[in-house]
Amino acid sequence: MNQLDALKQLTTVVADTGDFNQIAAFSPRDATTNPSLILKAVQKPDYAHLLQDAVSKYRSQGLDETMNRLLVSFGCEILKHIPGRVSTEVDARLSFDTEATVTRARRIIDLYQGEGVHIDRVLIKIASTWEGIQAAARLERDGIHTNLTLLFSFAQAVACGQAKVQLISPFVGRIYDWYKKNAGASWDEAAMAGANDPGVKSVRAIYNFYKKHGIATEVMGASFRNVGQITALAGCDLLTISPDLLAQLAASEAALLKVLDAEAAKAMDIPFVLYDEAGFRFAMNEDAMATEKLAEGIRAFVADTIKLEGMMS
Repeated sequence: MNQLDALKQLTTVVADTGDFNQIAAFSPRDATTNPSLILKAVQKPDYAHLLQDAVSKYRSQGLDETMNRLLVSFGCEILKHIPGRVSTEVDARLSFDTEATVTRARRIIDLYQGEGVHIDRVLIKIASTWEGIQAAARLERDGIHTNLTLLFSFAQAVACGQAKVQLISPFVGRIYDWYKKNAGASWDEAAMAGANDPGVKSVRAIYNFYKKHGIATEVMGASFRNVGQITALAGCDLLTISPDLLAQLAASEAALLKVLDAEAAKAMDIPFVLYDEAGFRFAMNEDAMATEKLAEGIRAFVADTIKLEGMMS
């Protein structure tokens, strides 16, 4: 059995791509997209028609509506290749506007339903700012399920659990990137690999906290840099993995062991934590990595959204 098949027995595998032609090869249950992945996809000949169709049909309704239609077109195509859910992201420029995030999310869901897609097959991706988390709480109460992304800290995860969001996407690779960059020449790759990887440790702490305290929010590790980060989180609820790393897992026959275990977490001594807005903002302020990577991630998604809008224009 290859590592990908072994991983699927322990964890729900999700494809992290906008390239739906690649998805079928790995048979994931779910798929995730973001503005950067969509931008990358529409520059390929196989997908250019989706952009052209959105522009020709909806340009007169404005850029926001054209973008919504493009995202939903990709989502509908992806859903043809998977049995589960697709994650579609709200414009990152709305990351600090609860009302606008809720409005945009509802519009995206309306468009999916207009295409005959059941509400339970879509997760609305929202950045894990305080405002984004409050928007997600409202959407969840309305039966619209959410995927809180750009999540780098324990405080973000705790607040998402309090908001009863469906799923969170803690970013393993970007946490790793930050610690490696800040360590500079003193970074020891071998010593910081596997279970000692700072991104892996972050996800493990969140997973154990959720399972210990009966928090139903799903944990989906994301943003992987290497296979070792993935195998060190075997047993996590879900893992969203790029096609390149899915291919590496499929090509390996190395043994794969379950690392994260919900029952084991229940026996751990992990104190319960709650955050109000002030406590959340202070915890983020104390965490330079999370603050910097959240801001950087929002800026990057905004930049790629603007590039997409430029192509539409």
